[in-house]
This record gives sequence, structure tokens and C-alpha cells, in this order.
Amino acid sequence: MALKKLKTADPHIKGLAALVNGPNSILYHKEDLIAYDCDGFTLHKHLPKAVVFPKDTEEVAKLVTYCSDNGLPFLARGAGTGLSGGAIPINGEVIISLVRMKRLLSVDLENRRAVVEPGFVNLKLTNSISDKGYYYAPDPSSQYCCTIGGNVAENAGGAHCLKYGVTTNHILGLEVVLPNGDIIEISPSGIPDAPGYDLLGLLTGSEGTLGIVTKITVRILKNPEAKQTVLAYFDRVEDGSQAVSDIISKGIVPAALEMMDKIAIEGVEAAAFPVGHPKDIEALLLIEVDGISAGIEEQINQILDVCRKRNVRGVKVARDELERGRWWANRKTGFGAMGAISPDYLVQDGVIPRSRLPEVLKRINEISAEYGLRIANIFHAGDGNLHPLVLFDARIPGETEKALKAGSECLKACADAGGSITGEHGVGIEKKEEMRFVFNDDEIIAQSNIREVFNPRNLLNAGKLFPSPGRCVEIKKELKSQQEVIGS
Repeated sequence: MALKKLKTADPHIKGLAALVNGPNSILYHKEDLIAYDCDGFTLHKHLPKAVVFPKDTEEVAKLVTYCSDNGLPFLARGAGTGLSGGAIPINGEVIISLVRMKRLLSVDLENRRAVVEPGFVNLKLTNSISDKGYYYAPDPSSQYCCTIGGNVAENAGGAHCLKYGVTTNHILGLEVVLPNGDIIEISPSGIPDAPGYDLLGLLTGSEGTLGIVTKITVRILKNPEAKQTVLAYFDRVEDGSQAVSDIISKGIVPAALEMMDKIAIEGVEAAAFPVGHPKDIEALLLIEVDGISAGIEEQINQILDVCRKRNVRGVKVARDELERGRWWANRKTGFGAMGAISPDYLVQDGVIPRSRLPEVLKRINEISAEYGLRIANIFHAGDGNLHPLVLFDARIPGETEKALKAGSECLKACADAGGSITGEHGVGIEKKEEMRFVFNDDEIIAQSNIREVFNPRNLLNAGKLFPSPGRCVEIKKELKSQQEVIGS
């Protein structure tokens, strides 16, 4: 490949380019940067100063050191599929893109672990080891394109997290570049429950505000001996919601227990993978159980019995892997499918106690009526992770603002029910003000103090995760003043 020539007088562009593979590893012209002005949360757009493409940990460290030494704000970016604005350069950051760091470094079947670089695509890991009888459990809907580094940043979940847990349950070790350029290794041997503070748990889900992950040791699992998938249709959302609680109360822990309401079904049937769901149905459940062959049939029969007692209109078991695959393809296109029935949509992500499903869904319907906007519900019902999708038309003056307010009201409903404002999409810039729904000022300050230990100059991904300055800042200044008095 012929080297391009730098056409800029900006000394920082030249300085950054010198640390990687020269002009072929940096973007800085406006027409190139537009592709990086947002992630999957498209309501905010900001141009970065530049985008650089390191090939390994050492180049990441050099770039971070340069930014730190020169006071340049910076952030890491994977595939850009995040839904909360965590990779949006709101401060004109230098984006350190990790897409070239995409190798599967090692697979240890005996100890059931693999080591990947952050740009390695989620689904590619399962595809790489499936012929040996293994897979990687976290399966966000974007798994065909999202990266494992991004999954670590957001603590991504997925349809099968009910039984198998979210990303943090599958991370055994990390290599991290700190905001000053130092490289550290956390549990490099991959041994779980190492003594000391749980730095793996702290870094996973920190949304790129504490460091940049450059190597990941993950847990891989043996393929289950058998699996069966059930599709159940209900005329009332309340019946479907109650069936969810009844299944879990029976002692059955499905691998996945997904729910879609009528509007969501309309969307997926209008998109790429229709399967023929009834058009007048109010809700459906997609239920999957897996494990030892001998126990699968009994679990399926119990699930069918629960559904019938909850007035199910129709229920069926997937005949083969092809039909099961079609059902899952239909479900996993759920978010994107909303584009088939609405010019624009806003994805929300809240969590509630499973027993509160009926009342929270009722409240979401009330919010829909109050704002005059349709809200589709498609979510991981088994663990109470809701995804209200607010449908709107940005071309109509005021509708974007209404959609944002409606989305915030949905999150408040989740918090008021004893839940949280995010289950897997993160806070980013989208939900940072809603952090006040679940944390008081002292709790927010405590978390901000942790960030300052890792990121004292706040150059790494600033302005994300925590609310805008306000009462929190006043309390922090007061505490600092008190400490100074005590110290004197």
C-alpha cells in the first residue's frame, strides 16, 4: 500500500501519525471524520479531532501518552454499535479506534478460556470454536458486528444472559492501558477470584472512562447437549407477563425468555426475517431451554402447561434447528426492524424486578398515550431487562424532544419499581442525568472519586456516565474544604 502524505499544519496530527503507521493509520479530514461523529445513539453528533488506528497495545500506549502529555482529550472506540453515546467525541476527542486489533490470540480448551484483542467480533469467537464443541455465551443482538472490547466497556448482555450472565461473568483477565499510558495486567493467568480488589468487575462496565482494554481473557463454554425453543402467543400482555413469573417460580431457569408486544411484532414482521406471527396478537414469548437431554422434555412440558394456564392462544416447539434459527433471527433484528414502521426510534434500556412486569408495562402504555408516541416493547423478560422503543418522526418539530422525555419517563418507571436505568446498554451521555433516579449525590460523588483515581485529568472519555455538574460539585467542594480544615 502506498503511503499517503499528511496535508495538515496541525502539529498534533503529525505527532499522532508518527506513533502509528504514518498517514495510512490516521484520519483527520472532515469528510472522513463524519463517519465517527456518533455511535448507535444518533441524536447527538460531534466531530473528533482525529481517528487513529493502532495495531497493538504498545501503539495504544504511545498514543495515550502523547494525548496525556499534550492535554488532548481522547477515547477508545470499537465497532460503534453502542446505544448510549459512549463513543461520541463530545469534547472533540482523538478517537483511538481498536478495529485493527482483531486477532484471536489463543484458545485453551482444557481450561475453557480464550484470549482476544478488543476489536475481535463477538460472534466470530463462537464461530471459531464451534467445531470443537465450544461457544462464547454473551450474545447481544448486535453480536454479528459488535466487538468484545466494546462488550467489556458496556458490560453487554444478550438474550441468553438469564441463565448464563452478562459479560462480566465471562471475563477472566484484562490488559489495560491507563489514561497516563501505563500498561497493566489484571489476572493475566485467568484465575478467577484472585485476592485483592475486584478490578475486573470495576473495569468491566466502566464505559471507557477508566482505561482502554487491549487484551481480554474470556471464559468459553461447552455446547449444551440439547436445546429446545418454544414460541407462545398471548391475547393479553398481562397473561404473557404473568407466564414469565410462573415459569421461573416453577424452578425452571430457561437459557432465554424473550417477550415482544404487538408493535414490536409489527416491526419484526415488516423487516428482513418475518416468520408469520399473527397480526392481531398482543404479545409473544420466545423461550429456550438447554442442558442435559434427559431433562429437556420435562422442562418443555412444564412451560407449555404454564402457558396454557395463562390463556395462551397458541404455542409451538421448534421442529428443527432451521426453524429455531428463523425465530431467533426474527427476534434479534428487533431494534433495527423498527425502521420499517417508523422514520426514527429511540431505544431505551431499563431493568425491573420480574414480578413488576405487568404494572411497569401498563405505565409505559400510559406514557405512550401521554406523549402521543407509539412505544414498542421488546425485551429480556426473564431477567426484567426492558427495552421500550419510542417511535417518532424527527422531521416533525418537537417530536425528538418528546421522544427523549418519554424515554426518560420510561426509565423513571423502572427506577420507581425498584429497578435500574440500564441493564446492558450503558449510561454514556444518553442517561447520565437519569443516574439521579437511582443514586443520590453522595453515591455519585463516591463513583466520581473512583474515576479520578484512574483518570485524574479527566482526558479519557470525559462527560460520560455521571450527571452534569450541579449539587454534586457543591458537595464535593464542601468535602474538600472540610478535609483541608482537618488537615491543617
